[in-house]
Amino acid sequence: MEFAKRKSTALSALAGEGVDKSPKGSLDVPIIPLLDAINAHPSYFTTSSCSGRISILSHAAPNDQSNHKNKKKKKAGDWVFITHEFADLETVTNLLFNPSFSSDDSQDTMVFRFEPFILAVDCIDVTSAHSLVAMAISCGFRESGISSVSKRIMVAIRCSIRLEVPLGEMGRMMVSPEYVRYLVGIANEKMAANRKRTDAFLGLFTASKGPADVSPLENDDKQTECMEEGNVLDLEARQLKSLSSTGAAEQDAPIHRGVQSLHREEGKSDENHDNEEFKSWSASTDKCSVSANKMKILDLPVGKLFRWGHSASLLNDSNSRRILVFGGFGGVGRHSRQNDSLLLDPRTGMLKVLHAVGPPSPRIGHTSSVIVDVYFLLSGCVFRHRHAAAVVDTKVYVHGGLYHELIYPCMHVLDTETMQWTEIDTKGEQPCARHSHSMVAAGSQLFVFGGYDGATALGDLYSFDTNICLWKKVKTTGRNPSARFSHSMFIYKRYLGIVGGCPVTKQHQGIFLFDLQTHVWKHVETEFVNYPMLVRSTVSIVGDDLVMVGGGASCYAFGTKFNEPMQVDCCLLTSLASDRHADSVAVEPLTNPEETKVGNGTCVAGLKGLTDDENLHYMACAHATNGNSRAFHDQRIAKDIVEVKPKKWALQIRRRYAKLGKDIVKKIGWLDTGRKVYKTEDEQTVFLPVTEKCHTWFLDKVPCSDNLVESPKASDSMAFCMAKGFSLDGASLPELQNLLLACGASLVEDGIALMRRQPRSPQKILREAVMSLIHQKGLPPNLLEQLPSRWERLGNIVVLPSLAFNQKIWDSVSAELWPIVARSLGAARLARQGKVAATGTRDSTLEILVGDNGWVDHHENGIFYSFDSTQCMFSWGNLSEKLRMSKLDCRSEIIVDLFAGIGYFVLPFLVKAGAKLVYACEWNPHALNALRKNVAANFVSDRCIILDGDNRIVAPQGVADRVCLGLLPTSEDSWPTAVRALKPQGGVLHVHGNVKDSEEDSWSLYVVQSLQEIAKSEGRQWQVQLEHLQRVKWYAPHIRHLVADVKCSLALW
Repeated sequence: MEFAKRKSTALSALAGEGVDKSPKGSLDVPIIPLLDAINAHPSYFTTSSCSGRISILSHAAPNDQSNHKNKKKKKAGDWVFITHEFADLETVTNLLFNPSFSSDDSQDTMVFRFEPFILAVDCIDVTSAHSLVAMAISCGFRESGISSVSKRIMVAIRCSIRLEVPLGEMGRMMVSPEYVRYLVGIANEKMAANRKRTDAFLGLFTASKGPADVSPLENDDKQTECMEEGNVLDLEARQLKSLSSTGAAEQDAPIHRGVQSLHREEGKSDENHDNEEFKSWSASTDKCSVSANKMKILDLPVGKLFRWGHSASLLNDSNSRRILVFGGFGGVGRHSRQNDSLLLDPRTGMLKVLHAVGPPSPRIGHTSSVIVDVYFLLSGCVFRHRHAAAVVDTKVYVHGGLYHELIYPCMHVLDTETMQWTEIDTKGEQPCARHSHSMVAAGSQLFVFGGYDGATALGDLYSFDTNICLWKKVKTTGRNPSARFSHSMFIYKRYLGIVGGCPVTKQHQGIFLFDLQTHVWKHVETEFVNYPMLVRSTVSIVGDDLVMVGGGASCYAFGTKFNEPMQVDCCLLTSLASDRHADSVAVEPLTNPEETKVGNGTCVAGLKGLTDDENLHYMACAHATNGNSRAFHDQRIAKDIVEVKPKKWALQIRRRYAKLGKDIVKKIGWLDTGRKVYKTEDEQTVFLPVTEKCHTWFLDKVPCSDNLVESPKASDSMAFCMAKGFSLDGASLPELQNLLLACGASLVEDGIALMRRQPRSPQKILREAVMSLIHQKGLPPNLLEQLPSRWERLGNIVVLPSLAFNQKIWDSVSAELWPIVARSLGAARLARQGKVAATGTRDSTLEILVGDNGWVDHHENGIFYSFDSTQCMFSWGNLSEKLRMSKLDCRSEIIVDLFAGIGYFVLPFLVKAGAKLVYACEWNPHALNALRKNVAANFVSDRCIILDGDNRIVAPQGVADRVCLGLLPTSEDSWPTAVRALKPQGGVLHVHGNVKDSEEDSWSLYVVQSLQEIAKSEGRQWQVQLEHLQRVKWYAPHIRHLVADVKCSLALW
C-alpha cells in the first residue's frame, strides 16, 4: 500500500501544471518516452532523472565570496552554459572567448562537463529491483545498482562516461579555442553513446513489457518473452540475473522444449519418439547431476578462504595431501590483496597459517607450482598476471598473460634444475594471444582452454606437445563448453574438467568433462548450494575428490561475493559422464543397394552395372526429384556414365535461414571451404557447398527435395528457436542436424561449383595492381621493372627498399600509387627505406608513404622492440648476430654496449643471455627514448644502466667482462674506450665493421694488432687474439658486415 500511495503522489505531481524541483524546472524531452514506459509499469515509478547534459560550470574561488553572498546558495556553482542536446561548436567557443565575457574580473573557475543519463526508480520489491538493474547494466549503464532497501527500494541507473575538464578562470582562459572545439567534439560523441544506451534501454523495457512480470515457465508466450529478452541482455547482466533469481527454472529448459518442437514439426508424433534419431538426440538432454558439498573448516575461520585470484598447489608430503593457498583478493575483514600462506587438509578440514620467512608481496592473478619439495610462485599483481602455468617433469610452462594492455601469445618454460627461463620457438596451429585462460598437463601434453583476447571470451581447446613443441587445435564432438575466461581446469584419470568461469550463466554452474581418448565433451549438471560464483577460483584433485577453493566477484548491485570451499566426488562425476550417451551419431557408409527407400517411402532401384559412386549419385538425384526415378533414368541414359559421376554437393536453403544453416554445417565440419556460397537470381535461395560426409548423411537419414515450401509448423518452430537465442556452442551433433532440417535444407548436386580463387603471391598481386595503374595513366610499361621483389615488415609497416619506385615519373601518380601498393601488400602503413644519415647519431631516413607516424611495435626472438622508425634505424639483417649474442651464457657478466641504439644487442644480452648488468651508452635522443621504453617493456630495467651521451666520455672503466661495438661502417674511434671499459684481467670485445670480401683476413689482423697497441698504451699487459670471425650479412656488393670476437687476457710472460 505504501508503494501505491507513493507512486500515486509522484505521478500526480508529474502530471501537474507546476514546475518540478530540478533547476531546469521540467522533464528532459529525450527521455520522456522512457519515463512514461517505466511509470506505466505496476512495479516501478521514477523519482528523478536527467537525460544527460553538456555544460560549463562556474565555481567560486575558495577565498572569493563577492559573487556568492547568498549563504544558502549551493556550492556546486552556476551554469554558464547548459544543453541536453548536442552542443554547437561555435556557440560554446564564442561564449568563452567573447570580449565582454573575457573582461569579467571575477576569479571563478570555469569547468567544461559532460554528465550522462541518470535515473532514480522506486521499486515495489527487491526482485523487481534486481531485474531492472540487470536490464540497465545490459544496455551499458554499468554503474547501476540498488541504492536503498530500507524504507524504500530504490534503484539508481547510471554509467561512467563522464567528462570534466577545467578551462581556466573567468576572464582568463587557459586553453585555446581549438582545444575547446576538441572538447565539444568529445562531449558530443559521449552524448551520442548516451542516447544509444537510453534508446536501447527503452526498447528492451518496452519489448519485454518490463522485467518483473515474466515468469519463465508460466506458459509458452511468457517463456518466449523471457528468452527474447535474453537475446539482448549482455553477459554481465545475465550473471546478475542468474544470481538474483535463485528460484528461476533451468535456462536450458526452453531450448529443450524448442528442439522437441522441431521433432513435432517434422511430422513425428509423440509415440514416435523412440526412433534412433530421437534417442541419440535426447540423450544429450538427459538430466544427471552430482552434488558439491561444503567443506567444514576447522581451527581457523572459513572466511580465511574467502578470496579470488589466488593460487592453490597440492603438496605431496608424507603425512597427507594438503593444499597450499597463497595470495589473492579477499580475506577476513576489509578485503584487500593478500600475501598469506594457508595449508588446507581437505580430508579433515583443518586449516592452518604457514608462517613463512620473507613472503612475496601481496598479489593477485599469479600462479604457483610444486616440483618435488620446492614451491614456485610466478608473477601476478603489477607484473605479468592472469597467465596459465603447468608442470611437466621438472619444467614449469607458462603461456599467455597480461601486462598493462599487452596480451602475450608466447610460451615460456622455466627449467627448475638450471633455473633458466627460455621462450619456446613453437610451431603448428598457434592459439591467439590471451589471458585469464587455463592450462593443465596430461603426461607430456599441455591443454589450453578459453580465455580472453582483449575483445571476446574464447571457447577453443588447444594441445601442446612439449616433446616437439607443436601446437594443435583439438577437434572435439559433443556439447562443447561455452566461451569463458577466469575458469578452472583439472585432470582426473582420462578426463579433462572445466569448472565455472565468466560470463556467469547457469551452464557454468555445471562441470564439463572432456574424454582425452574419444575427444568427446560431456556436461554434468552440478548441484551447488547458494549458487556460487566460480570466477577466479582454484580446483585441486585430492585422491578422488575435486576440491574447489575461493572464487567470487564484486558487483555494484549485490556487493562482494565469495564462495565457501566445496568438494565433489570425482568417481561419481566421471561415472555419470561415462554412463551418458555419446553426443554424436555414427553414420553407416552406403553400399551399392539393389533397392533403397527414399525418404517419402518411394523405392528406387539401383542401376545394375554402375559403380558404387555412380549409384550414390543416382540415389541422390532420385531424392532431389522426390523419388521420380523414371524422370532421372531418362536423363541418366542420355549421357555417358562418366559425365554424371558425382562431383560436388550443396545444401539448398532459404535465404532467411542461410546464415544459421551455414553456421551449423561449419560447426559440424560439413562446409566445403574450397568452394563458394552462391544464390539464385532472385536471391531467395542460397546454396551452401558441403562435403561428401554431409551427402552421405542426407542419403541415409533425410528425404531431400528441391521444393522449399515450408510448413507453418516448421516456420513457427524456427522462429521459436531463433527468438530464444539457441546457442550452437552448447548443441550436440543430433541437435544441430535436426535444426538444419528445420531450416528446410535439402541436398542437391552443385552444378556450378564456384571454386575459390587460388592464393596468389603478394608480388603477383602488386604487379597486377600497378600494371592496371600504368595502363590507366599511360605510363611506360618498363616501369614494372622497378617493382620490389622483397620488402621488410616493422610491426604493421611494410618497408620498401630504397630503390623501389625511385624514378621521378612515379611522383606524378604517387597519390594513387602508394595506397595501391599498401593494399596489395596488406599493409596498414607503408614506408620506403633511405640511407642511414651520415651523422654521429645515425638517424633513420625512413620515409612514411601511407600512415600518420612511424612508431612501431616489433617482436623478434621473444623480445619486444618499440621505436620511431623515421628517427631510429632497424636492420633485419642483424637478426642472426642478435640470435648469436642471445645464446651466450652471460649470467655472471657485466656488459658495456657502446652503441646501444634502441636496444639492438642490449635486450638480447639481458632477456636471453641473462646478463648480470648492462651499461647502455647512446646519444641519439630518439633512440634513448625508445631504449628506456624497451627495457621496461621487457622487464629488465633493474639490470640496465642507461648512459646518455658520447661513450668516449660517459662509458664506465674497468667494469666489463664483455664490450659490444655495434657501429657501422666502423667503430674504431671507440676502440680505446672499449679497452678501458674491460676489467683489468681482460674480457671479450665484439668489434663490428664493414669490410671488402677480399680484405677479411687483413682487417682481422688490423683489429687485433690495433687493440694490442691500445691495450699496451693503457698499461694493460694483455694477450690479444682473434677468437672468432662472424660473417653477418652482405652490406653492399662485395662489402660484408663482419664481427670480430677478440679475446683479451692477461699475458703469461
